[in-house]
Amino acid sequence: MLHAVITTIQRPTPCVNRLIQAITPLPARLVIAGDTKGPDAFDVSQIDSFDPSRLDFLDIQSQHASGFSIAPLLPTKHYCRKNIGYLHSIRAGATCIYETDDDNAPLERWSAREEWVQDLRFVDEVQTQSPRWVNAYQHFTDGRIWPRGLPLDCIDASSTVSRQPSEGLAKSADAEGRYWAPIQQGLADGAPDVDAVWRLVMDRDFQFDVADSVMLAPGQWCPFNTQTTWWWPNVYPLLYVPSYCSFRMCDIWKSFVAQRCLWELETGIVFHASEVVQERNPHNLMRDFEDEIPGYLQNHRLAMTLESVSLRPGVDNVGANLLSCYKALVGDGFFPEKELPLVEAWLADVSAGAES
Repeated sequence: MLHAVITTIQRPTPCVNRLIQAITPLPARLVIAGDTKGPDAFDVSQIDSFDPSRLDFLDIQSQHASGFSIAPLLPTKHYCRKNIGYLHSIRAGATCIYETDDDNAPLERWSAREEWVQDLRFVDEVQTQSPRWVNAYQHFTDGRIWPRGLPLDCIDASSTVSRQPSEGLAKSADAEGRYWAPIQQGLADGAPDVDAVWRLVMDRDFQFDVADSVMLAPGQWCPFNTQTTWWWPNVYPLLYVPSYCSFRMCDIWKSFVAQRCLWELETGIVFHASEVVQERNPHNLMRDFEDEIPGYLQNHRLAMTLESVSLRPGVDNVGANLLSCYKALVGDGFFPEKELPLVEAWLADVSAGAES
């Protein structure tokens, strides 16, 4: 069963109501992780045809009573509370986890994704120096835009796409020409996920073109986020949101760790044309800019650290590889030592949930 997972401190927003309407015809559940700021309840009774028993609302008290070893370790008033929503879904046997936010509403073309994808475009790089950064957004628009987390000196790095996959993806294809893609990111219209520099200088309502999806190969980097992202069981350990980094980088650094681990599965992230519109919650852009400074200054070096980590191939090593990545990032000063007990607790909870 599909589980849609969000964290929020608000009562149902119009975007969440539209998410509920989108999943109502599907065999799906909605999982919501709250925080100490609230909400104290989540009433969806006004949504026609949606059975409230398909909603799992996890307030802070139920999170601490969940039995997850990570629950008492996670900071409050932080996006990392979403980890409890993931673990709840894993323990419930979710066959796919769709994560999004409370200010993203599905477009009419939104539909449940499949783990194997066809009709793909693949990136032919011009850049050869490592790390090899790709601006995936440029393959869905002629406008100047880049994803949050892409190094600023790489926003104009050019690349082309073709129907010819790289050799690094050869083992990800089946006989029908479909590619295994256990992590897939949809783009967002309206207020896409961009950095504060773009918003301060170029901010406007934005619509991407409808175009075939793009798959990155092992060795190609592009940040992705948690606005509208699909995950399948073999990579559930990679869902982990870190706690002890800047707020605006927690999901971006999560995405870099996930991509590095995907390479050991001989696959890469897939980007889809827009499937949601973001009706962005209020933000202080200068505060966002300040919180993104660690990314502006360090994302290139962080990618190099991850490339240097020796990992093991295969799905049986996904969890161990995640831990190895965080140990390397702690060793190079991106995270403090206190991040590691959370990663270890997370992996123990994922393992227990998968076995339940």
